[in-house]
Amino acid sequence: MNRTPRNIKVTGLGQCSLDTIALVDGYPREDTKPEAIDIIVEGGGPVATALVALSRLGARTTFIGRISDDAAGREIKRGLRREGVSTRGLRTKKGGASQRAFIIVNTRTASRTVIWKRPTVPELEPDEVDPALIRGASLLLLDGLMVDASLRAAKIAREYNIPVMLDAGRLREGTLEIVKRSDYIVGSERLAKDLASTPARAIERLCSIRPGAAAVTITLGRRGSITRTGGRTIRTPAFRVEAVDTTGAGDVFHGGYAYGIAKGWKMEETLRFASALSALKCLSPGGRSGIPGLGEVLDFMKRHAG
Repeated sequence: MNRTPRNIKVTGLGQCSLDTIALVDGYPREDTKPEAIDIIVEGGGPVATALVALSRLGARTTFIGRISDDAAGREIKRGLRREGVSTRGLRTKKGGASQRAFIIVNTRTASRTVIWKRPTVPELEPDEVDPALIRGASLLLLDGLMVDASLRAAKIAREYNIPVMLDAGRLREGTLEIVKRSDYIVGSERLAKDLASTPARAIERLCSIRPGAAAVTITLGRRGSITRTGGRTIRTPAFRVEAVDTTGAGDVFHGGYAYGIAKGWKMEETLRFASALSALKCLSPGGRSGIPGLGEVLDFMKRHAG
């Protein structure tokens, strides 16, 4: 792994949310009133959290998205700025409600249940995507949740020869159109099930849709990930840790994956780094609170070498 300094800038376009996370001792039964071990309020969303992870690793980051001028929207914006993520591309639509989520974390299993409410403000329009925020980036990260704006951003990235990475959580309308314009595709196990009978076959389908992709990865939670790149398959195991909370683990993995790509690392190194970053996040409650810095990740990987 080449650790020589290389300044990177990652621009991301996607969803953002304000999350209320309640940690409980065992998942509550219906019609009960369990006391929470802790309650955490922080920003969430796939691309937004991935950019926070990248910022903690030392990357320059810019978020493009939509909020309203409500209390949740203001806290989403403050949270990103506290983490060093530029909000120049975060557009505010007055008079609505920003996206919210309530997350129940079962501390016995580290599993989480997400109850969410979509925003009442409209999605970003393509003409609201400022090319200046993408120009000069090392990578463009998309979550595919605002299709028209995402396609516009991918087109701009292509014009500047900037690679595009897609975090594909599930198969939605427009997902495959964004796949066609992405260089790195990282899909969830849910996406794989939407596409095919096995993760390997899902990768085959994605490769047929986007033959020129540099890499296609399917994440499998505790079973690690499987990747197709350069005509070969890489199976990367997950690091075994005593997880406290898996909230945001996938988003943080994507941040680590994006970091390795932007740094020009080999795919095996990128996958192992992303896995380590995600595992370390799971040691602390919250989707962002436990995201480590670069030194902590590299030390962890060194201790778990071989």
